[in-house]
Amino acid sequence: MFKAGDKAPEFRALDHEGKEVTLKGLLAGGKRVILYFYPKDNTPGCTTEACDFRDRVELVGKKGAVVVGVSPDSASSHVGFREKYNLPFMLISDPDRLVATAYGAYGEKTSYGKTTMGIIRSTFVIGPDGRIEKAMYGVKATGHAEQVVNEL
Repeated sequence: MFKAGDKAPEFRALDHEGKEVTLKGLLAGGKRVILYFYPKDNTPGCTTEACDFRDRVELVGKKGAVVVGVSPDSASSHVGFREKYNLPFMLISDPDRLVATAYGAYGEKTSYGKTTMGIIRSTFVIGPDGRIEKAMYGVKATGHAEQVVNEL
């Protein structure tokens, strides 16, 4: 598990348009990055969380940050999800869960008394210097975006 001050893991993945994305590239603009991991496009909790970030993206921008969502879904799934809910931020496709694993956002979790492997809903605020400012694991979808904005 990461904590404030830790170096954020570099990654290389594809965004919703099939373009290569790296953490270094995201930070090149000098803004903070809100990197949030969610289990699946078009599911109730993930849709709630994405729409909450959408509704606060302007405020996030005013606070010097950008929002980036990451899930195992394909780029084409992300395109549909973005269009359906008018999401104005980048979604990264992580089908092999390499980015999620690097951040500790993939692993064993318990839901309804059953233990499975999956995405652990997590968010990281990463400073322009590449260091984690805030690491939040096992967050709830509802109200989380507001919590993140308040942390900025």
